[in-house]
Amino acid sequence: MQATGNKRRKYDYAGILLLLVVLAGVANAAAPVPQSASQLLAHADNIKTADNAAFAKLLQELQGRTAELSEEEKWQLRYMQAYQSAYSGKEELARTQLEALAKEAPDSTLRTKVTGTLINVLGIEHHYDEAFQYLDQALDNLTQVTDKEARFHLLAEASQLLSDAGQHELAASYANQIIVDYPNGRNGCIGRMLELHDKLLGGQTNIAKDQFQEGIDSCLAVGEKMIAGAVRRDMAVLDMQQNKMDDALDLLQKHYEEVKGFNYPALDADYSILLAQIYWKKDNGFLAQKYATATVDIAAKSDFTESLVKSYQLLYEIERQQGNLRDALAYHEKYVAANKEHLDDVREKALAYQIAKQQVETKKIELDALNRRNQILQLQQALDHKAMVMSRLYIALLLTVLASIGFWLYRLKRSQLRFMRLARRDGLTGIFNRQHFVEEAEQALRYVAKSLRGACLILIDLDHFKTINDTYGHIAGDNALKRAVLICQQHLRSSDVFGRIGGEEFGILLPECTLIQALERAERIRLAIQAMPDSETEHVPLTASFGIASTTHYGYELRRLLIAADDALYRAKRDGRNRVVVSMNGHAPDTGNNQARRDKLTNAAPYADSAE
Repeated sequence: MQATGNKRRKYDYAGILLLLVVLAGVANAAAPVPQSASQLLAHADNIKTADNAAFAKLLQELQGRTAELSEEEKWQLRYMQAYQSAYSGKEELARTQLEALAKEAPDSTLRTKVTGTLINVLGIEHHYDEAFQYLDQALDNLTQVTDKEARFHLLAEASQLLSDAGQHELAASYANQIIVDYPNGRNGCIGRMLELHDKLLGGQTNIAKDQFQEGIDSCLAVGEKMIAGAVRRDMAVLDMQQNKMDDALDLLQKHYEEVKGFNYPALDADYSILLAQIYWKKDNGFLAQKYATATVDIAAKSDFTESLVKSYQLLYEIERQQGNLRDALAYHEKYVAANKEHLDDVREKALAYQIAKQQVETKKIELDALNRRNQILQLQQALDHKAMVMSRLYIALLLTVLASIGFWLYRLKRSQLRFMRLARRDGLTGIFNRQHFVEEAEQALRYVAKSLRGACLILIDLDHFKTINDTYGHIAGDNALKRAVLICQQHLRSSDVFGRIGGEEFGILLPECTLIQALERAERIRLAIQAMPDSETEHVPLTASFGIASTTHYGYELRRLLIAADDALYRAKRDGRNRVVVSMNGHAPDTGNNQARRDKLTNAAPYADSAE
């Protein structure tokens, strides 16, 4: 891999590429449905995107006719079932099915296709480190892949994943290889869509509109209307960048209803937010608000954070211009939370790419060092009396080179460890970030569950933290967070798991701890925070509210403990703040706003602002 820079503002529409790039074959929904199980299997493979509903029905029918399939066809059926799980939004099930296939499938071509689909699903689930690991392994073996369809899978996933990580020039090069392999047909259509998309995101301004039209025509020729819709979307973005708003508006409006009929939320959200932005630039606040609201309805149900950020920002500007300051403030708060989540995701992708790049370089250097060691051994064995002096000099030179390689290898290892620490720690406080807190907490719970020992989870939320930020500025707020963390650390054991799970919200898992001990520990921390001196916020005393849940009442599943502790924390806030509340089994959980907090908590939304 190689890195490329891009300082231009980018439109990231990765959602439309998910799952499309991992398909093979030419869609043919109009063909007559065959009768034999083998023919049904082949027909199902051809209609994945053209008629997914019919494809799902065929899979159900084939499930009852597996006895009629050959062993090779049974493996192919398992792959198609895993694909449908991913297409239906069941990514965790799809990942389990694909990982099993990648290990067990006897056919190397099928394993290559499975790896491509698995990379795609890992990207959807935000497991970027694992996705890049699979991609690097696959690209190392790319020259050995003789099946063109399997090669297409890998090239398409490489283009997709690298584009998500901001490496658009490199992503476009892999898309171009697809076009070389497939000048025409469905795969060529996808290759053109990927290449144009990567060039646009990479900031190229000299893309001719004829290229977009050629891409649209090539996709329509093979019946891929949805992929043609993605090319039209990028064509409209280019028009907007060139200030051709009328052209962009005409193109989007002409195909808007068609896109809605695809039932593909990512592309629907893209069209809606682009229309909202165009109408806002054309001073039509009513239609801008209509399409921005439509974008929120679509994007909020899925993981389309960039569309959500743009829609909240636009709705804030609309409400502010109309003088609705309360609604404008509400949209601005949603924009800040969504933008924080989006930027965290972008950072994760870029960091995962850099870590993968470091690992690849390290492997190359280690291999080079091993080859040089072998050269030294071979040379030592081949020494004779006449060449002794010159050979010793050559050995000394090789040893010097080997020492240099070892030094650079050591530096690369240190750099790699630094990247890994950055991926696990919160940048402000230095404690575990949310993702690593969840991983460590789940591991600790598994350990205490095996020994039937108890554990408690404490959730901490600083009271009136927004007031500190608004009154004294974010620097004062950051200092308050750091001091609160230092106080908590003074009351923790080495076995306790401590992390930041929200803007001003922290979590502590106490293994081998009774509920009474957890209550006492929380009360000591609460009193220490209340007594904490702070010259910058002396007029607004800093306090914190605490919610506690115990495995005695809720078991060893982290998600249940989080929900119970968050419910207790919410009651502490509601009852006046600056207090500790224990969640006991049998207490009816709150509804309304607390349910929304619980959904946000268990869905692992990074650093979304919690209630004051």
